[in-house]
Amino acid sequence: MAAVMVTKVTPTPTDPYVATLLANISEGKHEMSVQKGETIFSQGDSADAIYFVQSGRVKVSVVSSAGKEAVLAMLGPHSFFGEGCLVGQPFRLSTATALEPVTLYQVEKRTMLRALHNQPDLSETFMATLLTRNLGLEEDLCDQLFNHSEKRLARVLVKLARLHERPGVPDTTMPTMSHETLAEMVGTTRSRVTHFMNKFRRMGLIEYKGQLTVKTKRLSDVVLAD
Repeated sequence: MAAVMVTKVTPTPTDPYVATLLANISEGKHEMSVQKGETIFSQGDSADAIYFVQSGRVKVSVVSSAGKEAVLAMLGPHSFFGEGCLVGQPFRLSTATALEPVTLYQVEKRTMLRALHNQPDLSETFMATLLTRNLGLEEDLCDQLFNHSEKRLARVLVKLARLHERPGVPDTTMPTMSHETLAEMVGTTRSRVTHFMNKFRRMGLIEYKGQLTVKTKRLSDVVLAD
């Protein structure tokens, strides 16, 4: 399936971190605006660029030959994706979709490789971020192998909340996500997710008031403490 066309816009950085990180890249970089539900790239597309998120959230998923979808990552500001192109990946192995209105930078493959070679500060920051992501993937794998679905759901909610977390605010409010999507991330059924979400709500660990409020510290203390 071909990716939905995205709109290039005049750069209006909403995230100083990303803007500063890529400040010395003048060519081969484009700021883009993607609407909720649009596809940034699809599994099987040519891999020719890397993307840096300024604002909004992006879902990265993969679909098996049998049509089953698995969510690999949920990314927010300061995140990047599509980096497989930098190590010779010719085609996308996953699909990236905007979960809400997203602004991001698209950096062409050759431009990014040249910048990493010529800009030591950018290379160091990129490598540190990549290593941190790999550690997170290892934690996710251990979580999937050793923890039951209730604990995995709690961990997913905490991770999603941290994409929207603000300093000094104990509870995090974010757009409500479908139980089907949460089930894909957790690796369980929608009915199990619904059961545990209702349980978390009764325990006062989450609230629904138009948006989802995650009481991050309480959820961590009660469900993830062990």
